[in-house]
Amino acid sequence: MRLDDGVIAVRSFTEEDVPAIAAACNDPEIARWTLVPEPYTEDDARAFVAEAATAYAVVDAAADALVGAISLDRVAEGNGQIGYWVARAARGRGVATRALRLVARWGLAGGGFARVQLLTEPENVASQRVAERAGFTNEGLLRSYAEMKGRRRDMLMWSLLPTDL
Repeated sequence: MRLDDGVIAVRSFTEEDVPAIAAACNDPEIARWTLVPEPYTEDDARAFVAEAATAYAVVDAAADALVGAISLDRVAEGNGQIGYWVARAARGRGVATRALRLVARWGLAGGGFARVQLLTEPENVASQRVAERAGFTNEGLLRSYAEMKGRRRDMLMWSLLPTDL
């Protein structure tokens, strides 16, 4: 799969992405909001790439340089769940919003999903802004919804439906 808006592209991971994945995932902000192990090694990145059936590289469309990652997983009949991270150097440039729009629209139009959703922690304001800019609706707080790194956490549920496009 390759999705491209002329600024960023979403494509399958390759072995060449491993060093950039490892470098990005050692950022404390990525570790804070995701399930990546700490510390994150190139072996972790290789295993991730090998198993990344529903995760994709977010790259600069012109240079094909890795700037993030995004996934779309089936969580229930007709429902897909999206997760993403952006490397520190690429933050603040709309990368996450662009990737989220591309993948969400693909999931609803051609991926077979009737609904796509994502979860953010209430404290992850940056990710909430991404969801809002991509057109997602905040459906509310799910108390003690997910276990992350040994601790139950509240999550905000966000969704996008075909009628929202």
